[in-house]
Amino acid sequence: MSKKECIAMLLAGGQGSRLGVLTKDVAKPAVSFGGKYRIIDFALSNCANSGIDTVGVLTQYRPYLLHSYLGTGGAWNLNESDGGVSILPPYATQTGGAWYEGTADAVTQNIGFIEQNDPEYVLILSGDQLYSMDYQAMLESHKRHGADLTVAVMPVPWEEASRFGIITQDEDERIVKFTEKPNKPDSNLASMGIYIFNAQLLVDTLNEDAIDQTSEHDFGNNIIPKLLADGRRLYTYEYNGFWRDVGTISSYHETSMDLLGAKPAFDLFDIQAPIMSNSSTKPPAYIGPNGAVDDCLVGNGSRIFGRVAHSIISTDSYVGERAIVEDSVLLPGACVKAGAHVARAILGEHSVIEENVVLGSVDQTRDTAVIGNNVVVGKGEE
Repeated sequence: MSKKECIAMLLAGGQGSRLGVLTKDVAKPAVSFGGKYRIIDFALSNCANSGIDTVGVLTQYRPYLLHSYLGTGGAWNLNESDGGVSILPPYATQTGGAWYEGTADAVTQNIGFIEQNDPEYVLILSGDQLYSMDYQAMLESHKRHGADLTVAVMPVPWEEASRFGIITQDEDERIVKFTEKPNKPDSNLASMGIYIFNAQLLVDTLNEDAIDQTSEHDFGNNIIPKLLADGRRLYTYEYNGFWRDVGTISSYHETSMDLLGAKPAFDLFDIQAPIMSNSSTKPPAYIGPNGAVDDCLVGNGSRIFGRVAHSIISTDSYVGERAIVEDSVLLPGACVKAGAHVARAILGEHSVIEENVVLGSVDQTRDTAVIGNNVVVGKGEE
């Protein structure tokens, strides 16, 4: 096996409990987004577009859909015999199996994958964020600074800074302080949870952390503060593009709606950095003679006989005659039968809204209505 300069470790084991019924049966990175994509597509596409061809995907919660979706990695051009996508689930030992205790512990349990590939650098990623980034540019910044660790940061509004891990840096972009969710932030540079480590330092630090019984085994809470205290060379890499962690139903709905309009907040169709997907090939969407589509993303295999407006209609969705769907997200295979009215809602995969049912409201003050995967909403149910 040829030596790799940089490999990626993609943390994709999250339960995403704040997404409620959308993650009841699947891990958050496997949740459908943007019509034909799943959330993990964004990090994998970034790797492919950045020339990072060896990716370890660390799975844990409800991993089955994620495992089958990843397949050979070919959908993202990550299926090389000398690299590609490797699925790294928690494994049982002679003393029994153990779930990952924290973000750092997840990587610690897979140090063998790092050592097997023997890279100079390791890129640590989260599988549940939506953004487009050139990791090569971040790696060049890491080398230029002679850094031990580089942390991707993004300026956030000052009033929101206390929700993030906040980085304070000097004029040379060297990190002088890291504070997790400070009450009174002295900087508005938020850590994105994207790191590049010198590989040997990462391995040594994780092994040391693993035997520290006071540690939570977390990159933000333990590894970064420890390296800072040891006087290591920690630097920032500033990112200023679109970035979202759709951790709640309201942020998921809002981010989906941001994909619509003449100038969407995030361009899913950027030719320079395409977002790739392993959605199976489907026939084109079909719009019936009385169907109407206004300001929507419509996935392949969808059939629309009613009226849809300002909505994401994912692959294989169905909207019946006289049905109305507005300000909503239909995940793959969702079915809205004839005469139903769906407003400001998220319908899970293969869910069914029966005939003439009214679901949701255009009233912005009311919560977004959410229906889980495979749920049938019958007449008279609200």
